[in-house]
Amino acid sequence: MGKRLEKAVDELRRRREQALLGGGEDRIRKQHEKGKLTARERLELLLDPGSFEEFDMFVTHRIHDFGLEKKKFYGDGVVTGFGEIDGRKVAVFSQDFTVFGGTLSLAHAEKIVKIQDMAMKLGIPLIGLNDSGGARIQEGVGSLAGYAEIFWRNVQASGVIPQISAIMGPCAGGAVYSPALTDFIFMVRHTSYMFITGPEVVRQVTHEDVTFEDLGGADVHAARSGVAHFVYDCEPETLQGIRKLLSYLPSNNLDDPPFVDAGDPADRDISAVEDLLPDDPNAPYDMRKIVEIVMDRDTFFEVHRDFAPNIIVGFARLAGRTVGIVAQQPMHLAGALDIDASVKAARFVRFCDAFNIPIITFEDVPGFLPGTAQEHGGIIRHGAKLLYAYAEATVPKITVITRKSYGGAYCVLSSKQVRGDVNFAWPTAEIAVMGPEGAIAILYRRELAEAEDPEALRARLVEEYRAKFANPYYAASLGYVDEVIEPRETRKKLIWALELLATKRDRLPPKKHGNIPL
Repeated sequence: MGKRLEKAVDELRRRREQALLGGGEDRIRKQHEKGKLTARERLELLLDPGSFEEFDMFVTHRIHDFGLEKKKFYGDGVVTGFGEIDGRKVAVFSQDFTVFGGTLSLAHAEKIVKIQDMAMKLGIPLIGLNDSGGARIQEGVGSLAGYAEIFWRNVQASGVIPQISAIMGPCAGGAVYSPALTDFIFMVRHTSYMFITGPEVVRQVTHEDVTFEDLGGADVHAARSGVAHFVYDCEPETLQGIRKLLSYLPSNNLDDPPFVDAGDPADRDISAVEDLLPDDPNAPYDMRKIVEIVMDRDTFFEVHRDFAPNIIVGFARLAGRTVGIVAQQPMHLAGALDIDASVKAARFVRFCDAFNIPIITFEDVPGFLPGTAQEHGGIIRHGAKLLYAYAEATVPKITVITRKSYGGAYCVLSSKQVRGDVNFAWPTAEIAVMGPEGAIAILYRRELAEAEDPEALRARLVEEYRAKFANPYYAASLGYVDEVIEPRETRKKLIWALELLATKRDRLPPKKHGNIPL
């Protein structure tokens, strides 16, 4: 090596070492004291060892006001590049809180935008690790323009490549909208927060006294707002969660999801599901256990677990293939559909449809939840979102009615009339406009009012109604149920249906886009 080259290489190495320090050792130490990893440490845990290739390591901001022209750090508060997860390419950015609190300048935004554009060209997932104080105030509108450039690309990438956001620290103001536009949001308990306006502004404007945790902490967004899809106790668990999620997803909307053979035979004995269904048609049971028994062993990965628990959504594998699960949970609100459950399931169904993931629906629904809170909150509009999502979806749609399927909820949940492909029912299925008690009260109001023994008459009429309608055979006689099956046959029947539908081709009418009832 000549002296000139040797000197140039030494200078490159010096600059690299400087860039790797971010905001310096003192700020790195403070980051660790908060229980947080640095931007680069997070990438090391997220990506396959040795796979990360960095872009734009030496970018710096171009601000000349407020003395910032004298304070420049390589990378300008965000580490960007490409790596691999389980050998598959991904694009990543990781904000560095040790540099200007991870705040976003135009240069910082341009680095993220470059990665977004490359991810779209390459057809690979985009993962953002967010840890930022928001817009860099000293730059003014340039910072806001940078955010808008990112948002626009989030929208263009939606439904084309999976977009995953992890909130690893503060995420406030306009900064929350990029994660909100992505497909899935991960949060870390006690160290990550999301809000439009912080506790101090809330206190000044509304006089509410609220903590960071109560306003925008991980558990609040997981259980109450529904903003967060996954919550973990620490950063390493969160990053492993992202890796697990990606194992179910294709790299883009033209690819099929990964096939992972769990070595679980199609004819495995699942007769244990029959012990879970109670004799009392109104008694609750745990639908999650049924899903876990029917799917490939230990493959069910639940999404939005703490939000709207009356409906279950998540990914699983069936004979090695990724499937999306939508299932009522009779343990909560008897599995009735309410506003939150409708929105939760609708978004999940649309994601599965965008990325070629078949949808399996386990149905036990008494209808939509009644009450003024639901009606005034817009259950008509929100329930229509779920109906729209199922009707719009062209991926394979398979339904198993385990017990109740009443009223409009029957229509919504992948019925044959909204182009459900294969619809099974257990012998315990009850498919009707409403439950026997409610139907008799309406149909025989006058007779019950005039009867000498109304309770005896009601009991007889309910039993007659139940015998005629509270079973799957009338629906099967009309072709609305393709096959009535024993519960122990469910796994092999679903695998057969999945294989049958592997070559399904379905198209929507030509249009720019529909007008989903937002």
